[in-house]
Amino acid sequence: MHLYELPWPRVASLSKDTPVLIPIAALEQHGHHMPVFTDSLLCGEVTRRAHERLKDKILMTPLQWLGNSEHHLDFPGTMSASPRVYLDLLRDMVENFLFVGFKRIVLINGHGGNIVPAQQALFEIRQKYRARHDLLLVSATYWLLGGKPHEVNKDIHQHQVGHACELETSMMLRIRPDLVGDISNLEEVGFGTGASPGNRAWITKDRTVPGHIGHPRLATAEKGETCYEVFSNDVVNLMERTLAWNGQSWDL
Repeated sequence: MHLYELPWPRVASLSKDTPVLIPIAALEQHGHHMPVFTDSLLCGEVTRRAHERLKDKILMTPLQWLGNSEHHLDFPGTMSASPRVYLDLLRDMVENFLFVGFKRIVLINGHGGNIVPAQQALFEIRQKYRARHDLLLVSATYWLLGGKPHEVNKDIHQHQVGHACELETSMMLRIRPDLVGDISNLEEVGFGTGASPGNRAWITKDRTVPGHIGHPRLATAEKGETCYEVFSNDVVNLMERTLAWNGQSWDL
């Protein structure tokens, strides 16, 4: 069920055990060859496919396109909510549903910069409602749910998602090839190691001059379809586990 298609009495009539899926993404630079709306377009397609398979069982909100993209602000066209503002935005969106009785809320994320804020927002909400034991608050990034596109399609070079990379560019070629510029001369920008296994603070210009990280020149629409199949299957699996939750156990 799409939230935007329902009148409020229909929403009110739903079982409060109905999982609510909130897609979150970003509007930010994606190199010389990809549009600033890339993350939102890709996350929107992943969640659209998942919703198609579960549409009578879950409630999906419109995608929240504004994300935490401060690290990309040096590149014109990026729009970002500052970290505290973004945390409050996520908290408010989730609490809107808690206020009217929904208990199972899942944030499906499509932008790396949203990972920590999404986890923190739900952590803070859980502390606020610490007397409740019927809440299931989950944040998940669609490419970190376990699927490995490179194991399904052996032509895929990258084993992880970068930024405007082979995988993201392939996904855009699958749904909006008209928005992808010339990739034939783009050089690979390595992921690097930073301070691994520690976590080094960074802005995007620390890691890349053109704006992409990875190997976009290897992208194809066929690889993009593999990514969508793998990632949407992972989201379906998570939502099915959310549906099956018994309402009290720690494990899904």
